[in-house]
Amino acid sequence: MRRDSRVWSDSGSLTLMLAVLMVALLALAGLVIDGGRKLDATQKAYAIAQEAARAGAGQVNTSAVYRSGTFKVNPAQAQAAAQTYLMNAGYGHSGRVTVTGNRITVRVQVTERTTVLSLIGISKITVSGTAVASLVSGVTGPGS
Repeated sequence: MRRDSRVWSDSGSLTLMLAVLMVALLALAGLVIDGGRKLDATQKAYAIAQEAARAGAGQVNTSAVYRSGTFKVNPAQAQAAAQTYLMNAGYGHSGRVTVTGNRITVRVQVTERTTVLSLIGISKITVSGTAVASLVSGVTGPGS
């Protein structure tokens, strides 16, 4: 009794289908888990940049206030305050602070480790956030 080769031709096809579905499932899990981590890291980068810029914008040049009554940012103190905030915000995030007049611009980079994507060689995700803060003083409209 010989077996007909046409009867056994689909042997192992279920195993192949499960292997393909497993790869697709892992890719979807990577998208959901590590994609969520990337969104969280982006929000964190913007929040840290905003707070560092605010810390810098609060550094008023007091000698200019006493001399002329105008409020100006002290560039050296603003730079130092923003950098200090960046170093104290969690893991010592890297960032760049620029002071132009009364505007403080902070750009921050946040790096997070991946969970599922590390299986395919992507071990970390780096995102950046930028924020600008300006020194604004008092009410300058009618009735002030």
